[in-house]
Amino acid sequence: MGSASREALAQARTALTSGIGVAVGGELLEVSAQLDGSPALLGALGDPSAEAAAKTRVVDRLFGGISADARSVLNAAVVGRWSTPAELVAGVEELGLRAEAIASPDLADELLAVADLIDRNHELQLTLGSKLSGAEGKVAVIRRLLDGKVSASTVTVVGHLVANPRGRRLDAALRRSARTAADQGGFELATVTVATALSAQQQDRLARLLEQTAGRAVKVTTVIDPELIGGVRVQIADDVIDGSVRARLDDLRQQLAA
Repeated sequence: MGSASREALAQARTALTSGIGVAVGGELLEVSAQLDGSPALLGALGDPSAEAAAKTRVVDRLFGGISADARSVLNAAVVGRWSTPAELVAGVEELGLRAEAIASPDLADELLAVADLIDRNHELQLTLGSKLSGAEGKVAVIRRLLDGKVSASTVTVVGHLVANPRGRRLDAALRRSARTAADQGGFELATVTVATALSAQQQDRLARLLEQTAGRAVKVTTVIDPELIGGVRVQIADDVIDGSVRARLDDLRQQLAA
C-alpha cells in the first residue's frame, strides 16, 4: 500500500470506536465488494482531485441503507487521498475487518482455525476453488460448515473472502485477515514451527523473546513439523526467522550446487 493510502487508512481508523454497532464490519465488507464491482463508483470515490464534500454526498446518496456508524467510517475513508482506487477497496475492506474484530475479540484465533481446517481438507479446497460453482454456492458451503461453531463475525469475514477473492489464495487471505484482527486487538500473531513439542518453560521463554522483538503482546501458535529435524522457524506477519536444521541443510545444498 502506498504512503498516501497508509495515511488515509490511519486517518479513517480513527472513526472506528469501541461503541460502533456490531453490524458495521459486515456493512463495510459489503461496501468494499460493491466498490470493487463498480469501476464508475470506485473512480468517483477514489478520485484524489474530487472535493471531499462531493464524495460524502455520493456516500450519503448511494449508501443510505447502511447504519450511521458504517456511513461515518466510510466517509472518513473516501475523503482521504488514496494512492490508487484499488487501495481504497483494500482500505474499506480492512476497516470492515477491524470493525468485526472490535465486535468479536476471538476473530483472529477463529480465522486461523478456519485456515487450518481448509488446509487439512482437500475436498473443501477443491469446492471453494472450483470455477464451476458461483460465489453464492461457495458462501453457502462455508455457512453450513461454520454456523454455530464460530462467531457470526468469523462467518461474515470468511464468507466475504470466499465471495471476493480478488486474486488471493483463501488460506493466505484468512491468515492476513487474522493478523489484521490481532493488530486491532493490540497484539501480534506468531507461528512457531518446531520439530518436536516445546516444554511449557520453552514456550514461555520464546513468547517473552518475541514480545521483546515485537514491542507488544504476542500470541504464539505452535506447529509440529518433524521434517525440520531441529531448531525453530518463526513467522511474525511477513517476517520469517528460520533457524531450523532443514534450512541450514538447504543452504548447504545450494552452496554445493553453485
